[in-house]
Amino acid sequence: MATLPLLKTGAVMQYPAANEALYSTGIVKFVDGTEQRYRDFRAPLRRWVIRLDLLDEAELSSLEDFFMERDGQFGSFTFIDPRNAEEYPDCCLDSDSFDATFVEEMRCKTTLVVRENRL
Repeated sequence: MATLPLLKTGAVMQYPAANEALYSTGIVKFVDGTEQRYRDFRAPLRRWVIRLDLLDEAELSSLEDFFMERDGQFGSFTFIDPRNAEEYPDCCLDSDSFDATFVEEMRCKTTLVVRENRL
């Protein structure tokens, strides 16, 4: 399965980097006013915000090609969390648009959001 392309430095992301753990709780309200709560997921869903502010044109092109090959958020891939090297085998991009900014010659920036898929 495909993985997110690495930068020239061998890293996946630049810092500052952000990640989230998403939980989902269902609530059933009874006629007498009491509530029962339950988890929708057996474990939290992971989400990473990858800000890339110091890219050269080749790195940006590689990321754009990856985005196009995945058809935006349609295609899945394996993502390896750089904080702990844990592998998440079923992830996707969180957007159907690829936005990039050319700051100056040989300097570009973009932001990608990767989220874990779960049935």
